Amino acid sequence: MAAKNAKKAKKPLAALKDLAARAGRWLGLAATPAPAKHTKVVDSHRFDERTWTDTYNQAGALREMADDLAERHDYTTDLLRDVWTAAYKAVPELHELADMDPSRTVNHQVVSSLVESPGFRELRRDTVGDPYASAMAVLAQGSALRSMLEEARESQQAAKMAQEAQEQAAQAAQQVQAAMEAAAAAADPDGSVPGDAEAQVAEAVAAAEVADQAAARADAAAQLALAQAGPAIRTAARAAAEQAAGKVREEAELMAAWGVEPERLQRMSFAARADLARRLTGNRLAAYAQLIGRFRAMAGGERARRVEHTTGELVGVTVGDDLSRLVPSELAALSVPTLRADFAVRLAEGRLMVYESRDEEETGQGAIIALVDCSGSMSRRIDGSKPLGPSEVTREVWAKALSLALLDQARASGRDFVGILFSSEDQQQAFHFPKGRADLVDVLEFAEHFFAGWTDFQVPLGQAADILSDQYNADGSRRGDIVLVTDGDARVTDEWLEQWRQRKHLLGFRVFGVSIAQRPTKVLEELCDNLREISDLLDLDAARDMFRVI
Repeated sequence: MAAKNAKKAKKPLAALKDLAARAGRWLGLAATPAPAKHTKVVDSHRFDERTWTDTYNQAGALREMADDLAERHDYTTDLLRDVWTAAYKAVPELHELADMDPSRTVNHQVVSSLVESPGFRELRRDTVGDPYASAMAVLAQGSALRSMLEEARESQQAAKMAQEAQEQAAQAAQQVQAAMEAAAAAADPDGSVPGDAEAQVAEAVAAAEVADQAAARADAAAQLALAQAGPAIRTAARAAAEQAAGKVREEAELMAAWGVEPERLQRMSFAARADLARRLTGNRLAAYAQLIGRFRAMAGGERARRVEHTTGELVGVTVGDDLSRLVPSELAALSVPTLRADFAVRLAEGRLMVYESRDEEETGQGAIIALVDCSGSMSRRIDGSKPLGPSEVTREVWAKALSLALLDQARASGRDFVGILFSSEDQQQAFHFPKGRADLVDVLEFAEHFFAGWTDFQVPLGQAADILSDQYNADGSRRGDIVLVTDGDARVTDEWLEQWRQRKHLLGFRVFGVSIAQRPTKVLEELCDNLREISDLLDLDAARDMFRVI
């Protein structure tokens, strides 16, 4: 009975001031909740969030990656969003680790390791401002992200325990607040409170202290686990960033090789751009990109060697009086009055500095027409064996890569371009590109189409001559260029050959012949003005001179 009465005994409320002081910390925590922690590692704005959402909804591969990684990590979508945002934003800003929600500390470790790696800085040259390229960068790092999450598994568990401990500490602080409020509510008008209310406050404070200590231990354990996982995560991040940079750069170069401008890519939907990338990297087109790029670089270099108003190949500087070949320094002298008299004297004596060039035939003005042999043997390698895989450079690939470089040449000089694929007598298909302007769909169709029949020269050459004749009748254009690329031979009749010579003389066109994997035949020698043999499909020098004179 005495113990029961003791529980009901009351104390003046003033006697609880010491207890309230002891509970002050918990009362403060309960009254002023801690500021919300960040769940996003990279600071992002509303526009970034909307762009990410649109990209994620369009990219099924991203959603599949999120589902796969979710088996290892509770906040996978947040992690992928942060990696994407870091690649996409011009200046990605990361929140401090101390300001992160404990559940996202692993995300912070992964993203910060990526952003700090040299490969990621290289990667961002191609991804900043490009949602698609940023998504491709995330996908390219899929296996590495999986590896990093495996390395951080213990850290993730420790972070989860730390978060739970913090939540329990916050609940304990709320219980202290509730106990103090209950004690105040139970006080009599004279300021006395029941003894059991005072005991409840003491119990709540003791529980809060235990919970706070447990949260501190859990937080220390989480930080230690994160630090231990750090080196492995950083190593994986460096490798991931380098791999992603390589893949994104490879796709950018692939698009450039096919003449797809960055502006056009930006206007394409995610699905259309992904489909285009799959098409260019699949099937027989996979072998084209590098070879086309080399041909285009070589052709551009040869164009740069030309001197305005000067025919032929530039080989140096000499002295003379040809004003059309003056070097820039001599032209500059004309703008200085005191040097004009000296200029006139040196002009009369033929001592002006002028460009020296090796004479070449005049460049053509009519259409450039590429005739590509698509007989069955063109699908083989230079040694005659069948290709081992889609990346093999075959005779057909070499011929079409050369043709696409000639398409560039036509566009640079404002000339029409026609690509004619041919095989047997009844197998021809022509692709017309006025002024060298080409729709990518047509270019890809030109590159992919193949007949695999026999070889006939008369019909495709006749088509080429008809095209040049129509152009001549329409606007008087002459001096077109025909480039015939073949690995075979075909008979032409004497009557047809005589008509061919007459049309060639009338229209003034030139014929360049390229014989692949065999010495030029007698028929090719009769048909072509300029003939060469290709014995190495990786050696482009045999075609170099064509880009100086076509």
